[in-house]
Amino acid sequence: MTLMFGSVKGAVLAGGIAAFSAGAALADSVKLAVTTSFHNSGLSDVLLPEIAADLGLEVQLLVVGTGQAIRLGEAGDVDAILVHSKKAEEAFLAGGYGTHRTEVMYNDFVLIGPDTDPAGIKGAADAAAALGAIEAAKADFASRGDDSGTHKKELSLWQAAGIDAEALDPSWYKAAGAGMGATLNTASGMNAYVMSDRASWLKFANKGDLDLLFAGDPVLFNQYAFLPVNPEKHPHVKADLVNKLEGWLVSERAQTLIDGYRLNGEALFTFNAK
Repeated sequence: MTLMFGSVKGAVLAGGIAAFSAGAALADSVKLAVTTSFHNSGLSDVLLPEIAADLGLEVQLLVVGTGQAIRLGEAGDVDAILVHSKKAEEAFLAGGYGTHRTEVMYNDFVLIGPDTDPAGIKGAADAAAALGAIEAAKADFASRGDDSGTHKKELSLWQAAGIDAEALDPSWYKAAGAGMGATLNTASGMNAYVMSDRASWLKFANKGDLDLLFAGDPVLFNQYAFLPVNPEKHPHVKADLVNKLEGWLVSERAQTLIDGYRLNGEALFTFNAK
């Protein structure tokens, strides 16, 4: 994998964004802003070489949170985005920055915490009640705090619990301002609660005394979607190549690879493109 520079160089340097390609340079390439979970989970390492082999297309990834991915798309610094926050995606489309939204795959969010579960969230009625229990116990909690899709979902759950996340005491509520892997490391170091997508948690190696404590609430459903940047706003985007990439992402070939990607027998993502 190689660092990518070019029209997004400023964003890469200023934001500390890691950008990767599939390997040796190919004749055609597209720039795709993706969530950290897509990369941290290892799925990008599975898909990108096969895209290169099947399409002769190099996919250069900018690995960021959903909020930053959308901003890169709005600025025309990438050709497409792959993100997981439907409300933000719909706003992206409503602003004319994207042409359409195609659902590709899903997993779910899970609540991780110390295996001793000091807040007692294992028996919670739903995800909002679990966060309410953490707040009541003032148990250490590590938040992404980075405007990612995961962070947006976490904030919505605090709101559902009737809690203002901005008013939470920083002595126990820690905003990492980082990607999923770094935030999980923070939680492991603090022995704290944290919300993660299931794929990143399964792939995460530094689990320490943390365990998956709560899952299964339908509100934790986590859909990933592909949105091409609108060439009417940014004529330089490679719309034809993006269409080729999208066609591959919704194909049976992609389904086989996505559904077949497992760790310890557990699926990290489920293909659901129509």
